[in-house]
Amino acid sequence: MTRQHARTAAVVLATAFGLVASGGRAQNPPQPAPPPPSAQGGAQQPPKQDPAQRPQQPTFRTGINFVRVDVIVTDRNGAPVSNLTQADFEVQEDGKPQAIETFKLVEITGIPRPGDQLPREIRSEYEEEYETGREDVRLFVIFLDDYHVRVGTSMFVRQALESFISTQIGPMDLVALMYPLTPTSALKFTRDRESLIGTVRQFTGRKYNYMPRNEMEELYAYYPAEIVERIRNQVTMTALESLVTHLGSLREGRKAVILVSEGFTNLLPPQLRDPVAAMPGLDNPNRNRPFAGQGDPAEARARWLANADLQLELRAVYDAANRNNAAIYALDPRGLAVNEFDIGENVGPETDRQQLESTMDSLRVLADNTDGRAIVNRNDLDVGLRQVVRDSSAYYLIGYNSSRSQADGRFHEIKVRLKRPGLQVRARKGYWALSVEDAKRAAAPPPPPLPPAVGKALTSIVEPTRGRLIRSWVGVSQGENGKTRVSFVWEPLSPVGGVERFQPSQVTLTATGPNSVLYFRGSVPRDAPALQAERPADRGGSPGDQAPVAREASRVEFDVVPGPVELRIAVLGRGADVVDTEIREVKAPDFTAPQVQIGTPAVFRATTAREFQAIRRDAARAPTADREFRRTDRLLLRFAVFGPGESKPAVTARILNRVGGAMSALTVQPGADGAVHEIDLPLAGLASGEYLIEISAKGADSEATELVPLRIVA
Repeated sequence: MTRQHARTAAVVLATAFGLVASGGRAQNPPQPAPPPPSAQGGAQQPPKQDPAQRPQQPTFRTGINFVRVDVIVTDRNGAPVSNLTQADFEVQEDGKPQAIETFKLVEITGIPRPGDQLPREIRSEYEEEYETGREDVRLFVIFLDDYHVRVGTSMFVRQALESFISTQIGPMDLVALMYPLTPTSALKFTRDRESLIGTVRQFTGRKYNYMPRNEMEELYAYYPAEIVERIRNQVTMTALESLVTHLGSLREGRKAVILVSEGFTNLLPPQLRDPVAAMPGLDNPNRNRPFAGQGDPAEARARWLANADLQLELRAVYDAANRNNAAIYALDPRGLAVNEFDIGENVGPETDRQQLESTMDSLRVLADNTDGRAIVNRNDLDVGLRQVVRDSSAYYLIGYNSSRSQADGRFHEIKVRLKRPGLQVRARKGYWALSVEDAKRAAAPPPPPLPPAVGKALTSIVEPTRGRLIRSWVGVSQGENGKTRVSFVWEPLSPVGGVERFQPSQVTLTATGPNSVLYFRGSVPRDAPALQAERPADRGGSPGDQAPVAREASRVEFDVVPGPVELRIAVLGRGADVVDTEIREVKAPDFTAPQVQIGTPAVFRATTAREFQAIRRDAARAPTADREFRRTDRLLLRFAVFGPGESKPAVTARILNRVGGAMSALTVQPGADGAVHEIDLPLAGLASGEYLIEISAKGADSEATELVPLRIVA
């Protein structure tokens, strides 16, 4: 397999786990709004502070030629120096002086100041967004690169990380843990030190251990070991690039990534180039030849080419880190290392030395080019970790408009000097300017905004699911006696990124209208045969009772008066304890109005032709609440159309792309009664991405449209 094939395989693996970086971000990310109230009274809003006490927000200018640099100044003992002014600094780009236009000292202690609000527990994505956006909060991400850490050294580094979390992290600091296969959507910042330490204690390295642990790894476990090693490198690099890009979207200002890794190499020694990675030693004639490859010109050429590829991959990471103001601190858990390989691996001393130096150099490259530090070749890891906190506690933000960069796509060297002697200055070494094409894209006017209906539909498939245990769907259609029928369906969410969830046992639902009129109250357990609700009169109650009580069903239906309806959803765990709650507002339309209307389309998923035919014959089957499907799925969309009087509106449907552009028409098959319609939609012909199914109904005097969002994955 070629190097290009290895890259392609790695990108497939990274994409499957949601690791591919977006390639950039807006230059002016919006400041996060305070978290909205939660379902149970709402999260406490941050108290109003006196303007003099609020952390001052730096003013950031933007533009194609505007450059921002974080500068760390320390004395001979490594302590930060915080009494400098703009006049003390000189900035040069490619040897030419630059005029400093913005200057600010950022000081963060991680401890609340007198009168400030106490540290907030992160209980939702909204609170996390608000807290990570604060300039007086330090952000740390510990990246546990198990692909490039041996089992023994992973045990050694646990103690240093535990000490760092328990003694160096302040009450206000936010920390997240990440593995190479953790998608950024599952990245969770927290102030809970105990949970962080508990996760660190589970860290186990997998370096040179190619036994697969998931379905995607099984696809490559039986490739040659050298190819698998390249794939692992690509996955880790892609994850790092995605991570720093995500951090850049959270806020301006410095962010620290602690990369726990033994470094990278794109070339294994001949002794480890097993034809089958998961079967070490099988059919590898060099396993018992310690000096295989030494002095071989072909081996030296292969090493040079592999290192050239690796430098390009490292550059993609530190370029993204510089664009997003993230510093990488490379923490080598090997300590004061004298060799890379164990005796049993039979690697000769010369090859061993070259491999050790190469992996350490890769860590230094990432750290040096992102204004971080390489904590390598030392046994006392605590000293280096303490410096990470120091660097994030006091630094200067300097900005200038480059007089040199003319969209040439080249690297421009930055040097920051101090007029005061005896101080140490650290800043990133430079940046890669935009190319002409990149500059044109940056200067181009923004694309037109999405139509409101399209944006609303797409938002429904990217709603936050972290912390949620179920996915629910609410549909409306015509009921009896002029009322509107509401359908409620739920299904449990699958784990994300290996994060365990509580397993819900049942869901209780309470539906009320204006003036607290009760429409429905009862439990909605899953996977039960009955699909209807029974009224209290069926159980001997009064016939005048209005609130139906659900039998055990995955779907319940009840009629409401047209207008606003509030749904209170409670998720119960195995012990009948409430583990999650949600409040949803639904607008029940009046289907007796003299205009064309469409009931909420229900989506059914089938994986085989037989299953599809069974769904088609079963009018009582509950639809899926999921809107993410595979290309091997076949969907059935079922919906009702209502027109005034006896009229029958003309119904059409088509597929739209994610910006609302028309792609192709769909065939709509009317039901036997003329009201219920169906769309047969195989997904094999669609590429991965987001789509909208537009359903339109047109009558003589009015028309209606419904949008059904879909996300298709590989």
